[in-house]
Amino acid sequence: VQLVESGGGSVQAGGSLRLSCAASGSTNGIDCMGWFRQAPGKEREEVARIGWDGSPRYADSVKGRFTISSGNAKNTLYLQMNNLTPEDTAMYSCAARRCFAGWSYWGKGTQVTVSS
Repeated sequence: VQLVESGGGSVQAGGSLRLSCAASGSTNGIDCMGWFRQAPGKEREEVARIGWDGSPRYADSVKGRFTISSGNAKNTLYLQMNNLTPEDTAMYSCAARRCFAGWSYWGKGTQVTVSS
C-alpha cells in the first residue's frame, strides 16, 4: 500500500487548509485510516482517525477545528483544518491499517506551517 499526501502549505493563524491522502496498491488490506502530525522536537501524535465503525475520532487539541472524512472511493482520506494556530505547525502524515491492528502503512507527509 502506498500513501501520498497533498495539500499542505503556509497559512496565517486563523486560516484553513485541506489535506488529502490517496492510497494505492493492495488497498483491500486496509480498512482504517488516520492522520498524524509531528512537530520539530516533539513526538508524533494522532490527530484524527476514522474508527472501525466509520465514526471520526479527534485529538482534544483539534476538536471543533478539524474534520476528517473519506472520499467516495475507499482509498481517499481528507483532513479539513480550520482556525489554524501556530501550534498546528507540523509534518502531517496519513496512515492506514487493518482496524484493530497497528498502523502498518505511512505516507511521507506534507508540511503545514502556520504563522502568527
